[in-house]
Amino acid sequence: MRPAYDLVVVSNRLPVDYQPGAADSEQWRPSPGGLVTALEPVLRERGGVWVGWPGVADLEVGPFEIDGMPLIPVPLSEQDVERYYEGMANGTLWPLYHDVIVSPEYHRQWWEAYLEVNRRFAEAALAVAAPGATVWVHDYQLQLVPRMLRDARPDLVIGFFNHIPFPAHGLFSQLPWRRQIVEGLLGADVVGFQRTADASNFRRAVQRLTHLRIRGDLIELPQEGREVLARPFPISIDAGAYQELAKRPDIWARAKEIRRELGDPKVVLLGVDRLDYTKGILHRLKAFGELLEDGDLDVADVALVQIAAPSRERVESYKHLREEVEMMVSRVNGDFSSLGRPPITYLHQGYPRDEMVAFYLAADVMLVTALRDGMNLVAKEYVASRVDLHGALVLSEFAGASDELRQAVLVNPHDIDGLKAGILQAARMPPGEQARRMKAMRRRVISHDVQRWSATFLGALSGENRGDG
Repeated sequence: MRPAYDLVVVSNRLPVDYQPGAADSEQWRPSPGGLVTALEPVLRERGGVWVGWPGVADLEVGPFEIDGMPLIPVPLSEQDVERYYEGMANGTLWPLYHDVIVSPEYHRQWWEAYLEVNRRFAEAALAVAAPGATVWVHDYQLQLVPRMLRDARPDLVIGFFNHIPFPAHGLFSQLPWRRQIVEGLLGADVVGFQRTADASNFRRAVQRLTHLRIRGDLIELPQEGREVLARPFPISIDAGAYQELAKRPDIWARAKEIRRELGDPKVVLLGVDRLDYTKGILHRLKAFGELLEDGDLDVADVALVQIAAPSRERVESYKHLREEVEMMVSRVNGDFSSLGRPPITYLHQGYPRDEMVAFYLAADVMLVTALRDGMNLVAKEYVASRVDLHGALVLSEFAGASDELRQAVLVNPHDIDGLKAGILQAARMPPGEQARRMKAMRRRVISHDVQRWSATFLGALSGENRGDG
């Protein structure tokens, strides 16, 4: 008989990476991430467990612990990965929820797989949840789980947090299974979103698809004798960890080395993204290329580093995006490179956190130009790392971070001329203005860190702080 836990976290992925061929004791390595940072101490304190997919198809593995954290794997077959994850989650919901930047596909087989896998996650959570336990479900891959939990165990306290945007009803209404998604989410006691607009979009969908009464942030379910709170809880980062790394002499030395490797330009621009069509990488590269062509930026004085971590490489739209990005990088470099001095350094790989902090410290301008983003934690990582109050942030108004980091240079990435003007403004910003803006942004990021985010959400879930923003 499995042990029962008072707190159960359910997400698509477990917070570990599998190391094939390693010794039994080394097969699993903790994966870095803001969600792990936020929830690990809470899980330890409350004796909790994490339920999720181990990240490898057709891998059958029983419950195990890593660094003392209990983990419950939910196995997925190769067909599950193809239909539920690559199909329904990332071929249907992801593009639909990101303003249809690429066209979503609607396939009944994908939906049936999504339904079945959500049921499997729900059953795994139910098997380990103690009476009256709190179950916190995460993200768009598992939107049916709250209702499944509620129907099976009304004693549970259920939370759901959507890490990506929630679309306006005009877009959401395209989804053939829109009612089932709304009913799935209404199984929770608290449904959290990144932005006020996302919570409003969800409440509007409830209004249009049901006959439920809505009072402010509360949705009344009289037949169940309860209310659902739907409001924003903007996620953040472990700001303290980034500050500590940014104070280390070896990381500062690495930052200076990065600038030397780039040829010691006067201005270093940096983009850090998953290689995803929502991130606006092509728009950014186009704007940069035009600034060089116009003579507003000189290749002798400026360098752009674009880090594009691999993402969903089996999905066709992502393969096509990689080709487009690499073609544009080649075109700009071919047009404007001098011997040994390409204007764009393109790195299609991920880096550990300490190396990322070195890149942040090496960059005079951080470019976050997402076409649509739930939050974008890179913007907050850059701000937390700038303990020297140097640097400027160019930030898309379509990223959730723009609600909080108002002192950034805010841009509409669809407006290439406006994006170019924003890049120039940041590149030419006087040190005093940089320091003033950065100080204000740092105050926000440090005071609203990821620990505060998890405490605020769990407080609302327990009935406390329901009025706190």
